[in-house]
Amino acid sequence: MLFRSQMLLRDRLLDFVNPSRRPRFAAIQELTFEVRPGESLGLLGPNGAGKSTILNLATGLLEPDAGFVEAHGRVTPLLDLLGGLQSDLTGVENLRLNASMLGFTRKDFEERLEQIVEFSGVRDFLHEPLRTYSQGMQLRLAFSVAVHASPNILLLDEVIGVGDQAFYEKALAKIRQLRASGTTLLFASHSAELLRMLCDNALWLERGRIVKQGPVAEVIDAYQSAPRQG
Repeated sequence: MLFRSQMLLRDRLLDFVNPSRRPRFAAIQELTFEVRPGESLGLLGPNGAGKSTILNLATGLLEPDAGFVEAHGRVTPLLDLLGGLQSDLTGVENLRLNASMLGFTRKDFEERLEQIVEFSGVRDFLHEPLRTYSQGMQLRLAFSVAVHASPNILLLDEVIGVGDQAFYEKALAKIRQLRASGTTLLFASHSAELLRMLCDNALWLERGRIVKQGPVAEVIDAYQSAPRQG
């Protein structure tokens, strides 16, 4: 996965000709990095640094104003887990809908359905409308189908806390299993503990720019020791 962004030449010229024009907001700018197959990269920085923007660009749902994003293989986002769920559909109907959105074939889905259901822990409610589920049950359902999609690239954004402690530990173990099997991981988090646990390398962002990148422990130590404003 390769990211490259820069300010458009057009905008540089406009800024030069009319420096008083209303400033444009760039969520990320002049940013280039590569995540190699099988690597796990953590994104850290304050709110508004550009972490979630990078993940959303990686899904392909957003396009950069300049530069490009290259992703090779099946990209599975674990970002807004509840966004694709339909309250009037049953649990199993939502599983089927989410599976199709994640690129499952009908055969893939039928072969993995039992594993997904077992992992989710909501078997007794599969044929009930989703509106009868607690939020934790809905999150577990969506998480379970996503991690069984055989992702080449997994995108995470602070969504590991998807249930009680037992499910949290199971979810964490599944992510580590995917990592061990060669899945590429891009993980945005404020948790230094989780970043150290799941990532090989890290990228520290401030205002859409890279401050430091390298081994996860080095980047976290530098970030935590940096002076904070306010």
